[in-house]
Amino acid sequence: MSDAFMDRLPSQEREKIRKRLRSPEEYERLRDKVKGPEDLEREMEKNAEFAEAKLTLESEPKAQEKAKDAVREFVQEKGMDAAFEGKMSPEAVSKGLFTVTVIEKAKGQPKLAIKPSAKPGESAPSGNVAETLSLKPALQQQILSSFTIGGNN
Repeated sequence: MSDAFMDRLPSQEREKIRKRLRSPEEYERLRDKVKGPEDLEREMEKNAEFAEAKLTLESEPKAQEKAKDAVREFVQEKGMDAAFEGKMSPEAVSKGLFTVTVIEKAKGQPKLAIKPSAKPGESAPSGNVAETLSLKPALQQQILSSFTIGGNN
C-alpha cells in the first residue's frame, strides 16, 4: 500500500516522512481526529435535537413565542452578559424584537441564536439587522429542554 507521491520522493525523504508518521505524537494527533461510534452517536443525537428545534421554531408561532419568553425570563434573572455571545439592546429583548433560530457555527456545530428584527410599524434596532447573536450554552439548554421535555405546547 504505497502512495503515488511517496514513490516519487527520494528514499531519504520517504524515510523521514514514515518515521514522523510513526511517532507517538503524530499517532495521537491522528487518533484525536478519528471519531468513535459513541462520539458519532452523540453528534447525531445533538444534530437531530437542533433540527427538531429549528423545524419547530420556524413552523409553529407558539413555539417561537415560548422561546422568546424563555430568553426574556433568562435575561431578567441572570442579565444580558449571561445570555448572549455579543451585545444586544435591552429594549429589543424586553419588547421581543428578535426571533430565535438555529445557526451553524464553526466546524458545523449547530447553535441557538437570536436575530434582531423589528415589528411592523416600528423602527429596526440600530446596527446590522441580519446579524445573529449566539446564545450561551445555559440558555440554549433551557430552550432545547422546553422543546423535548415540555413538548411544543
